[in-house]
Amino acid sequence: MNSLVEKEQQLRSTKTHDTAAVRLIQEGGYVSPSPHLWDDVLISIVLKKPVLLKGPSGSGKTKLAQTISHYFNQPMQSINCSVDLDAEALLGFKTIISKDGETIIEFVEGPVVQAMKKGHILYIDEINMARPETLPILHSVLDHRRMLTNPFTGEVIYAHEDFTVISAINEGYVGTSPMNEALKNRFVSFTVPYLTGEQLELVMKDTCPFASKQLVETFLHISIDLKKQVMNGLLSDEAASVRSLLDAMALAEHIPVKRAVQYAIAEKLDDTIERRLVMELVDTWVK
Repeated sequence: MNSLVEKEQQLRSTKTHDTAAVRLIQEGGYVSPSPHLWDDVLISIVLKKPVLLKGPSGSGKTKLAQTISHYFNQPMQSINCSVDLDAEALLGFKTIISKDGETIIEFVEGPVVQAMKKGHILYIDEINMARPETLPILHSVLDHRRMLTNPFTGEVIYAHEDFTVISAINEGYVGTSPMNEALKNRFVSFTVPYLTGEQLELVMKDTCPFASKQLVETFLHISIDLKKQVMNGLLSDEAASVRSLLDAMALAEHIPVKRAVQYAIAEKLDDTIERRLVMELVDTWVK
């Protein structure tokens, strides 16, 4: 794993966004939808600022975190938040084991403790799905103190120099709740939009390298139309998910485009009218 100084040197060596984008897509990594997003997130990481990624489902937030992990050669511990998330899921738990013929109580370290001690990236996905009363335990981890007193063991843990926190949220989705101000203020926040234009085309060709030019163009048109209807309020955000679009395109290399879009995009939508609208948009480009 790179030290903080090595991270800074590595960051300075990235000369332009375009160069970084080409290299990362060749490695199967994240492609930034704007000229500055990738570089600005990296700078925040090097400055030890907790990063909050905001954006719709399928916009690439997890991919961005994974690419940062790869870029810095830094392992990542992941937490998938839900209403069932508790302190044990974050910090660890006590268990009874047999050792040298004796029964002892051992503490199994959770992702937060492991990431802090080993200098890993801690990725907290859908942080606004967790119960508000669960997360204050992380306040001292996320601010200038970068430390934690483990309530299960009494151990005081100071974060490794390379310890990094990246969180992600899907705003306004069912089951989510607004982040409280005390938690939100500990992050530097970035909006992660869907890919469009040349960046999306680059990802399509990387994901489906044997797809015909016509198929790529068809899905670019479909993507544009889906995004327009999302902006018009006629489709929910997930209809324009890049992840779903790429799934549909991969299927369409083997089955008709209409069926591929139906399975990968339309059938995921709860609203019958939305499903019908998606298929009508496809009919515009597929005869």
